[in-house]
Amino acid sequence: MKIAITGKGGVGKTFISSTLARLFEKNGYKVIAVDADPDMNLACALGIDEEITPLSKMDDLIEERTGAKVGEYGSVFKINPKVDDIVENYSYRAGNGNIHLLVMGTIEQGGGGCVCPASVLLRRLLRHLILKRNEVVIMDMEAGIEHLGRKTTENVDLMIVVIEPSKKSLLTAKRIKKLANDINISNLYAVVNKIKNDEEKETFGKIFEKEVNIPIIGYIPYSDEVSSSDLLGKPIDLNSDVGKEVERLFNEIINIKNKNNK
Repeated sequence: MKIAITGKGGVGKTFISSTLARLFEKNGYKVIAVDADPDMNLACALGIDEEITPLSKMDDLIEERTGAKVGEYGSVFKINPKVDDIVENYSYRAGNGNIHLLVMGTIEQGGGGCVCPASVLLRRLLRHLILKRNEVVIMDMEAGIEHLGRKTTENVDLMIVVIEPSKKSLLTAKRIKKLANDINISNLYAVVNKIKNDEEKETFGKIFEKEVNIPIIGYIPYSDEVSSSDLLGKPIDLNSDVGKEVERLFNEIINIKNKNNK
């Protein structure tokens, strides 16, 4: 499966992405975890404590593959660069070795939103991961809806909108739903994170169903363990209460996969 995790900033996308990646590995899958968020916290959530160099900062690689130097405007460069060896040669290993982490990084120079060698390489790589690789691909996307406007995620098998019980999160989900429909993403689901009690779960669930109407496939309780893990820079215990709740989400994703394959 190719899964994109999206939503408003601060709702727990990285926590969900990293825990799902570990659960897929635990169940025998090979996983490519993609940190496509400029904040770049997925490595920490996966327990990687070495210094990370994002692909967008690998100037030599970008020049080798595109034929143009980073920051050199007006030059001719390849728009279809070679990317099929990047997972093997430029990823970081996590878990028991069957999780490959790719950190995309950001394009910070002026005009970074336009077509330039670095952006071409990153977009080509994402397309390759989604369409050509056999591993499970889990993409921790940038906050908000920018990636949908660029059609980065248009060919994913499943898009999960992570939300929290707040009006701002609900509004972001509504915008994501509209843009996802515009690029024909049919398997769009929601996960509600940081639920404090059953009353909040029931109340917010009804509001969300009425105003957004994306199927909710998981409710994850608020957990001090997640906050503590963030502070220590360690992954959560998969056998903890919150870990078991994410495992229920994992099982629901597998059910969706099996249903779609029939």
